[in-house]
Amino acid sequence: MHNKVVFRAAKAALRVGMPTLRFNFRGVGKSAGSFASGDGEQDDVRAALDYLQVRYPGLPVCLMGFSFGAWVGLTVGATDSRVAALVGLGVPVATQDFSFLRGITKPKLFVQGTLDVFGPPDKLRALFDSLAEPKRLHLVPDVDHFFAGKLEELQGAVGEFLEEVLAAHSRP
Repeated sequence: MHNKVVFRAAKAALRVGMPTLRFNFRGVGKSAGSFASGDGEQDDVRAALDYLQVRYPGLPVCLMGFSFGAWVGLTVGATDSRVAALVGLGVPVATQDFSFLRGITKPKLFVQGTLDVFGPPDKLRALFDSLAEPKRLHLVPDVDHFFAGKLEELQGAVGEFLEEVLAAHSRP
């Protein structure tokens, strides 16, 4: 929750007028509980969606996640009807299976550094090519998993995508 990638993604959402909720998974920081290998963390995402649905009814939800959070969040968001769009940042395709995204027709954005050892561009491209439209891939050249020195570019890519999600939601 308190890393620069997540902060910049949330900042992009706020700039386009989209409410945001950043949270730690169970056992991280001051959160109660302990690591649950992804299953419990998916429950954490569902609880966050429950909160957003009550707090901001009628607004589109774009589920964004970074690294392990991308795997957990996109797993839930792919099939949860409350989620209108998906954003994966630093997607760890080298260590996690993202085949669950195949056939999902929600708008998807992937932002990845070309030097990301957890998500090498060739592996991400193979996944991306197998996915249904609409989809967008934004490769940030010469940066690693944490987008050091290129956080503004990450924020810009996320913001542009979210503007399009909001515009599509507001069309009659």
